[in-house]
Amino acid sequence: MSAAASEAAGGAVATLVERYLDHLRVERGLARNSVAAYRRDLGLHADYLEEVGISDPREVEKEDLEAFVAWLRARPSAAGRPYAAASVARIVVAVRGFHRFLAEEGETARDPGAQLGIPAPSRPLPKALPVDTIARLLVAPTGEEPLARRDRALLELLYGAGLRISELTALDLDDLDPVDRLVRVRGKGDRERIVPYGEVAAVALDGWLVQGRPALAPRVPAVFLNARGGRLSRQGAWQRVKASAERVGLADRVTPHTLRHSFATHLLDGGADVRAVQELLGHASVTTTQIYTLVSRAALREAYERAHPRAHRRPGQA
Repeated sequence: MSAAASEAAGGAVATLVERYLDHLRVERGLARNSVAAYRRDLGLHADYLEEVGISDPREVEKEDLEAFVAWLRARPSAAGRPYAAASVARIVVAVRGFHRFLAEEGETARDPGAQLGIPAPSRPLPKALPVDTIARLLVAPTGEEPLARRDRALLELLYGAGLRISELTALDLDDLDPVDRLVRVRGKGDRERIVPYGEVAAVALDGWLVQGRPALAPRVPAVFLNARGGRLSRQGAWQRVKASAERVGLADRVTPHTLRHSFATHLLDGGADVRAVQELLGHASVTTTQIYTLVSRAALREAYERAHPRAHRRPGQA
């Protein structure tokens, strides 16, 4: 492409992009920072069009947009690293909106982005703690006063039954079966499930229910109470987990969900069937549970790389 042709092509793209940005600013009322983000993302699209010799965005086909996504994934970002999946998805949204605008304005008879899927951001692996680290956390609440007993039981049940924090705070006394060590849980979508818990959690629960809870003059049937005898809130339970984590130097590594992630990962590491873990977690689909198998595989790979004498090729090694 000659210099003059290149300049003309760039002018056509720039003109249409500015019209779209004006539309976002004036008609859709986007904030200045949002419009600036669209400008940066569409600038990448313009760079690609110039690189492949497409002089007018009204000539773009769906295949061109698919090639643009591949080009973007292979291109380093301004920070010198590959674009994160979430960034690619955001840029694709901007480009699809631009081409939809051109079609709606009658600049082109078709919208090439209409059938272009938005790349799904990669799903981060759950963060599970090692068994010995979990053990440190579970013994963080010390003392025999009622609230210390409550916090020990709270942590033991979160980890021992893999509960969500909202499930834990919703528990009533009737949901517990201390004889068979079972708890009835109402999860997402109001689905009920029965989950067992172990001996250690049973001992902590017994200490709380028999010696701790009555001292708080309970006013509700909730298993876990606040200091005034009412139901412990989700935020209150979260704070108790955070306080225990801070006490043993784990403040930056622990949330209530960390205990649930660790519950699932440790079960799978111990040989539990993924469908059994699905039932225990209350997942509607086994696909959701299978993310934890990736964690276990990652741990296995790390252990192999660290320990096997021939995991890495050394200089001169055949």
